[in-house]
Amino acid sequence: MTRTLRFPAAALALLCAAPPLARADAGDLRDLHLPLLPRTAAEAARIAAVTAPARDFSAPERFEAKPAGAATVRARPTADAFSDPSANIGLEGRMTFNLGNGLFTKAWVSAPSSTKASDGLGPLFNARACQLCHLKDGRGLPPATPDEDAIGLFLRLSVPGGPAPETALIPDWIATNPDPVYGGQLQNFSLAGIPAEGRMRIETTEIPLTFPDGEAIILHAPSYALADPGYGMPAPDLMLSPRVAQQMIGLGLLEAIPAAEILAHADPDDADGDGVSGRANIVVSARYGAPMLGRFGHKAGQPTIEEQSAGAFSGDMGLSTPLHPSGHGDCTAGQSACIVAETGADPSDGLEVSQANLDLVTFYARNLGVPERRGAGDPEVLRGKEVFYSAGCISCHVPKYVTGRIEGKVAQSFQLIWPYTDLLLHDMGEGLADHRPEGRATGAEWRTAPLWGIGLTAQVSGRESYLHDGRATSLIEAVMWHGGEAQAARDAVYHLPKEDRDALVRFLGSL
Repeated sequence: MTRTLRFPAAALALLCAAPPLARADAGDLRDLHLPLLPRTAAEAARIAAVTAPARDFSAPERFEAKPAGAATVRARPTADAFSDPSANIGLEGRMTFNLGNGLFTKAWVSAPSSTKASDGLGPLFNARACQLCHLKDGRGLPPATPDEDAIGLFLRLSVPGGPAPETALIPDWIATNPDPVYGGQLQNFSLAGIPAEGRMRIETTEIPLTFPDGEAIILHAPSYALADPGYGMPAPDLMLSPRVAQQMIGLGLLEAIPAAEILAHADPDDADGDGVSGRANIVVSARYGAPMLGRFGHKAGQPTIEEQSAGAFSGDMGLSTPLHPSGHGDCTAGQSACIVAETGADPSDGLEVSQANLDLVTFYARNLGVPERRGAGDPEVLRGKEVFYSAGCISCHVPKYVTGRIEGKVAQSFQLIWPYTDLLLHDMGEGLADHRPEGRATGAEWRTAPLWGIGLTAQVSGRESYLHDGRATSLIEAVMWHGGEAQAARDAVYHLPKEDRDALVRFLGSL
């Protein structure tokens, strides 16, 4: 189902008011990070035809087995299935990709160090390397036991209040501030001589669920708290949000979808009456200093891969970049030992991660390949696809797009892709609510997660773990946690006969 564009006029005006880009008409809804060539009328017609929802489920659609178009990679039967470069980046691109991979996987150390290119970690941090959270470029995992350190899962922190963005008036912005002592993220590791901020305490309640046909599963409902605080008590109105590291594949293709084509699925007032709204998160870009469409992160809080990467360097590892130049990361004034600790700043630019190195990591993240489908023509998979469509799942998990024509980014240009997401915010109900807003996203809203590669989660990460905090230990459990705007789709799946539920899981496993 393709929605009519019903985005608030004020928000459209903000997004369209950016400085002009080459080859973009002044009235277009444009993307500051993409020098997009306009669609021709003939291209628009072709795109509308090829991205129309499927109606025949007797056979796979044309090109369906290649979810990333020409960028699709072979499906490897190992834990490295998410670690191949996109198939169409060429030899020079592979060389740049490998350099970025080296930065993504290397372990950073404290300063001062003889390894000047790798020092500057912390003083407070969640991990020493990007890949320790994004296991094999896949999803992070919550701790398996109460005593295990949380690395792939961390807590965002904030308190209510604070100013709206100074650079723009963003409609429906929900003002928050970092915690005055613990900042915007709980760092559970620290350098020698500096107290860690604390640890995440997780308590899980098991909730039995029985389907009408008698099959029973267990839902896992976690609750979170800041334990052993290293700097005194946090603010009494502290808001916590658990976030598991997300899989890395296909990010450059998601970044290459024109914003107007994402917003075409928005229906914030549910004008069509189907119970599904969909709103865009609009964020102020640290790179461009202007409002942009949020695409990345569990609440779509970042507009580009570069900004997502720079935020992770700062918040997760305490490393400075041109976008976050503090060498002390998320340290606050209430953490005096952290503030005075030595940094690994390079004398040439005052940074621990230079623009050149940030560019390499961004290139790497932009070009991690999406594996080809497995068994797209299997009869049970096709039945599961039909169930997925008929239950209404595609109202949020939009199957396919054609990326824009982008100057200088041939690998992401004009590809038919199948990510199964609308990249919009949806109210997912009280069961999944974290009660912590982010930008325009309320405490119950989450960005629709892309589904490509989801069937390889256990193979890549080591075990099944889904949703924003990794609570779901199976795909059917993840579906049963859906509420709010997804309640009708969830209930439709709940009432299916077992063979159709199994077919749905087979379909998801083939993605």
